[in-house]
Amino acid sequence: MFTGSGISAESGIKTFRDSDGLWEKYDIKTVATPEAWARNPQLVQEFYNQRRKQILEASPNAAHKALKQLETKFNTVIVTQNVDDLHERAGSANIIHLHGIITKSQSSRFPELVYPIEGWELSMNATCEYGFPLRPHIVWFGEPVPEMDRAIYEVSTADYFIVIGTSLEVYPAASLIHFTGDNTTTYLIDPAARNVSGISNIEIIKESAGSAVPALVNRLLL
Repeated sequence: MFTGSGISAESGIKTFRDSDGLWEKYDIKTVATPEAWARNPQLVQEFYNQRRKQILEASPNAAHKALKQLETKFNTVIVTQNVDDLHERAGSANIIHLHGIITKSQSSRFPELVYPIEGWELSMNATCEYGFPLRPHIVWFGEPVPEMDRAIYEVSTADYFIVIGTSLEVYPAASLIHFTGDNTTTYLIDPAARNVSGISNIEIIKESAGSAVPALVNRLLL
């Protein structure tokens, strides 16, 4: 399955593209690019510290918890655009974070060096073992998406593909739906969901994740 910010919105986490979303208050170029980090790391660090604080105060909702139940019957893999850890806290075991996860940091020089963050604040004085500053473990705009190939494989081999709470506008992640197999059954859950070109075996569910996901999971578990 593939989840976006809509699944976490009902946990109180602001989405990025809604009219009152995070990007309304911040210019992407100032907080979510490698250039922003090079220009003003203090501002970038503070932005993600505040986002991390908000996420740690949130709790998994009914949709997150319902997806965990699928593991009782299916080999379940969650590919998510979200940088929160709500799927983990709901108990799901196999999660691919396409855009990183905010509860971890990485070396600003060696991105393969990743560390857990204790609490919500990552200090500007924190460094990796080689002395380079730590930055949020986030895939910023303009950076490659390391987990994309793994996600494509999982989608291409899936019998069921459930898309939840995403506008399908952020690439390359949005292209995943076009890697489904000919026999894959696809479900698209989002209040603003629209038909997807080239996908025939698809059910559109124009409802919020909190109500639609538990209902669909119950259907699939029968």
